[in-house]
Amino acid sequence: MDRTDPTARHTGDLRLQRSVADTLRVIAAACAEREAPPVKAARQELAAIYGATRLSRRRDRLRATG
Repeated sequence: MDRTDPTARHTGDLRLQRSVADTLRVIAAACAEREAPPVKAARQELAAIYGATRLSRRRDRLRATG
């Protein structure tokens, strides 16, 4: 037997739907921002620098041990 007030349950459902919708909007905005040309180019440049730095450090470690 469900004693919950149907209007309270309906209000809770609406709040949950709004919360999910807001979260999805934030995720979509973040994805769009990441794919914006200036941001994407900067991320790619940083990834290339990071990769080169990792390779350089690895090469230095191999030289030191070998």
